[in-house]
Amino acid sequence: MSKSIYNEEYRKLIDALKSARITAGMTQQQVADALGKPQSFVAKVEGFERRLDIIEFWRIALLLEANPIELLKANLG
Repeated sequence: MSKSIYNEEYRKLIDALKSARITAGMTQQQVADALGKPQSFVAKVEGFERRLDIIEFWRIALLLEANPIELLKANLG
């Protein structure tokens, strides 16, 4: 089994999260500040260098006012 950061479904999910960030009009820095993380955290997630756990995913989705359940349904087979 390949690592989840290389899995196509994971990549689709992160791309959807990035799109939600852009739609929300937020920069990586703004998201990072709201999470209490460095900007590089968001950059590494969006660049598939760092894997999100489910709690991090949920927090980011809610921060972006995206429905985390709908993101999962739409992007996971």
